[in-house]
Amino acid sequence: MGAPLKSEPQEVTAEHLEELGRLADTAGVEVVSTLVQRIDHPSHATYIGEGKAEELKMMAEVEGATLIIFDDELSPTQGRNLEEAIGVRVMDRAELILDIFATRARSSEAKAQVELAQLRYTRPRLKRMWTHLSRVRGGVGMRGPGETQLETDRRMIDHRIARLAEELERVARQRATQRKGRAEQLKVSLVGYTNAGKSSILRGLSGADVFIEDRLFATLDPTTRAVDAGEGNEVLMTDTVGFIRKLPHHLVASFRATLEEAREADLLLHVIDASHPGWEEQKYVVEEVLSDLKLRDRPTVLVFNKVDRITHAEEKALADRAVDSSGTRAVFASTMEPGGLDTLRALLLDEVRRLRPDVRLVLSSSQGGLLAEIYRDGEVLEREDEGEEVRVRARLSDGSIARLRSRGVKVYEGA
Repeated sequence: MGAPLKSEPQEVTAEHLEELGRLADTAGVEVVSTLVQRIDHPSHATYIGEGKAEELKMMAEVEGATLIIFDDELSPTQGRNLEEAIGVRVMDRAELILDIFATRARSSEAKAQVELAQLRYTRPRLKRMWTHLSRVRGGVGMRGPGETQLETDRRMIDHRIARLAEELERVARQRATQRKGRAEQLKVSLVGYTNAGKSSILRGLSGADVFIEDRLFATLDPTTRAVDAGEGNEVLMTDTVGFIRKLPHHLVASFRATLEEAREADLLLHVIDASHPGWEEQKYVVEEVLSDLKLRDRPTVLVFNKVDRITHAEEKALADRAVDSSGTRAVFASTMEPGGLDTLRALLLDEVRRLRPDVRLVLSSSQGGLLAEIYRDGEVLEREDEGEEVRVRARLSDGSIARLRSRGVKVYEGA
């Protein structure tokens, strides 16, 4: 069920309903029919008009539908009133997405994040759930105990929310400790709209086994793999959970621990499905979520994926529109064509070089341990041995340079 504002173009409405259908399919729901009402503003009581609610009731009876899904988030009052008017279970987009995440969660962290989001969504809707129970039991004798149980349930939910939030905060601290151990390596995070191909890019660059499925939200847990950027340089790349239009606020809040990986990244790769007709809206949605997470200040490169599905003319037109006024860089990629990721890999090598300045070092031949450390942690470009002195030109991280200086190695900036 879609109820767009009258100002929304019909083709956009059609795309949104198509996406809602894909979400339903991902949740294992069979879509039997759709209904649209264009409104000036939502009704406080039932979101849609009374006449449309009656039409929806008749359609549900004819189709034998047992569930109605709204494309917009319903308030507790709107959901309760609609179910009473139609006589069928009503679910909004936010609840549907939460249900999908619940079935997709595999790790204990993902399960905790989803449960936290569901509890925050459910708490203001407890009264609606008790209304269902009172109808089942007839309502007589339920009012007093029902109200008491309602308050008990709210206290239990508040306690559970606090416990889950504490657990996820502990996970966030553990992640921060792990990140300190890999501070010397370039850290890259893949972000983007769900199903844009982030996991395929990670598998293509790393050669590692990464779960991929042509469905929305194929993976929830962040996956980090080592990627060879060339010339002996390695970067750590993390695939984060995909974003989507109207992503429930509680869900974004619950997944902040996971998305901390993106916050600590040296570079964000914003993956965009170049073949999708609504890629610009999807790009905007991702940027809005990144802003909400305070990640817009991260260095970002747009990666237009799936270019094997578009023509060269379309690719050129897309390139002309791709880069916004801020000067964000853009590259094109394909995981299906030979060499389709070469440009992206070259970009990663350039980033490694940028973060590892070109320096000249002078040390004595007796400092073999430090010389081995330079070879291990950096990229040696030149070496010259002169008697007791060893001169080396290398690319090293700021941390490595600081450690070498503290141990008496002479370091000169610039080639």
